[in-house]
Amino acid sequence: EVQVVESGGGLVQAGGSLRLSCAASGFTFDDYAIGWFRQAPGDEREGISCINSSDGTTRYGDSKKGRFTISIDNAKTTVYLNINSLKPEDTAVYYCAAGTTAALMPGPYKYWGQGTQVTVSS
Repeated sequence: EVQVVESGGGLVQAGGSLRLSCAASGFTFDDYAIGWFRQAPGDEREGISCINSSDGTTRYGDSKKGRFTISIDNAKTTVYLNINSLKPEDTAVYYCAAGTTAALMPGPYKYWGQGTQVTVSS
C-alpha cells in the first residue's frame, strides 16, 4: 500500500521555525521525486520545493529559497521541509507528493498525502 504521510505542522508564532516531515512507503523511493506544496483557503496549490530521491538535486519555487530548505533521508524514505522566519502569510495546509518527475507544479505527482496544517500567529 502506497503511503505518503506529512507531519510536523502546528501553531507557531511569527519568526519561529518548523520542520515538516514526509514519510513515504509502498513504492520504490529512489525512483521518485518528492515535492512540497501548500494551499491556503481560496488559493491555488503552490509549489514550494522538490527533490530527486535518486541524486538529491533540489528545486525551489520563486521566492522560496532562503527560508525553506528541503532535505532527504533515503534510509528512512523521508523528506523534510525546514521553514524559518515564519510569517502569518505562510499559514496553509502543507502537502507532500511523490511523482516520477521533479516539478513545482502539482500535475506530475501521483501520490499525495493528506496534508498538515501550519498556522502562524502574528
